Amino acid sequence: MSDAAIALRDISFTWPGQKTPTLALDQFDVQAHEQVFVSGPSGSGKSTLLALIGGIASPQSGSVAILGQALDGLPASKRDRFRVDHIGFIFQQFNLIPYLSILDNVLLPCQFSAYRRERALAQGQDLHAAAHSLLRSLDLAPNLWTRAVTQLSIGQQQRVAAARALIGRPEIVVADEPTSALDSDRQQAFLDLIQHECEQAGASLVFVSHDQRLAERFHRRIALNDINRCAGVEESA
Repeated sequence: MSDAAIALRDISFTWPGQKTPTLALDQFDVQAHEQVFVSGPSGSGKSTLLALIGGIASPQSGSVAILGQALDGLPASKRDRFRVDHIGFIFQQFNLIPYLSILDNVLLPCQFSAYRRERALAQGQDLHAAAHSLLRSLDLAPNLWTRAVTQLSIGQQQRVAAARALIGRPEIVVADEPTSALDSDRQQAFLDLIQHECEQAGASLVFVSHDQRLAERFHRRIALNDINRCAGVEESA
């Protein structure tokens, strides 16, 4: 296994109910501090790739190592613990808790992970200060912070999801179509913040998007359709 922050080898993954694999990769690496743009049409395996990186799913064959930790042999509970400690996820559907305020949603990783909480405290005087800094950077005004996320626009919810992923400076940030609900100006500001925070934390960034206009801002571009031997099979996640 390499020293890469993310290292996948000889991967084959099939979702339940499917007859053929969704993802078949010989190799997929992301180095420490590297920012990678991943693109591909529907069915190229993007969501499956992110699920494997985050330990949400485990391959039927092959190996997944994140920060030197082999995830493919771990039970789901330990993969979940590793993810909350070390990976900030910006989900395409946001996965915000509807009955919690903006601020409480952002602070969730610090409630579940002592490791993220300690890293967040290093960003400010207290956890709230760290969250406030991120929310301001994402153009979410203080008068919104105590509102339930269901009262926000889709674009505002997307920015809350980003702040939650970035709190505590995880070593890896995974973003699944995170700019899809933002206008052009906010897209650039949003990406500025994510890339700046990853640079400051020394984090690796895996950024999935259909928007090829954003690709030039990244260290490396990967067309998943070119490396997935099963590209074209409809994704289930």
